[in-house]
Amino acid sequence: MVHRAPALFLADTLGLDFLNSIATSGDERVDWIGDGEGLLAWLEQAELVAPIAVAALREQAMPGELDAVAAQARSLREEFRSFVHAHRGRPLDAAALAELAPLNRLLARDEGYLRLAVAEDGGDGGAPALRLRTERRWRSPESLLLPLGEALARVVGEEDFSDVKACEGPACTLLFADRTRGRVRRWCSMAICGNRAKQAAHRDRARKGLGAAPA
Repeated sequence: MVHRAPALFLADTLGLDFLNSIATSGDERVDWIGDGEGLLAWLEQAELVAPIAVAALREQAMPGELDAVAAQARSLREEFRSFVHAHRGRPLDAAALAELAPLNRLLARDEGYLRLAVAEDGGDGGAPALRLRTERRWRSPESLLLPLGEALARVVGEEDFSDVKACEGPACTLLFADRTRGRVRRWCSMAICGNRAKQAAHRDRARKGLGAAPA
């Protein structure tokens, strides 16, 4: 069995987390959807596909079919990454819609539907005991692309592209939506690139201090 590192969910919006499913860590490039099993694992971790649906699709898939779908997912990811980098940092205008025609075609294939179900909290605290849930018919492995398309569409429809940023880490490729007050976020994570930047600044100050002439 291949042991995969947990996926990164640092972007504060799932569509950008999907773009971050390939990332540079030090000198190593990691792709969490490098094959079909990686795609299934990422979708499960993102809670976009229930484990029971993953198991059913794995069982019905023909040899190589899931790998082919993963290749389509990577293509979708990189096409949308180009769109984000072309438009991030400023509001989207209506002219951007023409660039999203392939994404709209994918969304048109969706077979989602609403279903009434018992609330996960059981209606505790006076909340309704029954809730509306969005379900999806998983007719083929290619249907795994549908929740990815929805996540990307939500980035366009729900995020202000003025707040979409790239991490300032020199080797980092991660994107995120800046939700901080004053929109001052600079790093994918303070524990990762933020900490590296602090360490680098500390080393730089120490080096300048050692090289300074005595008073």
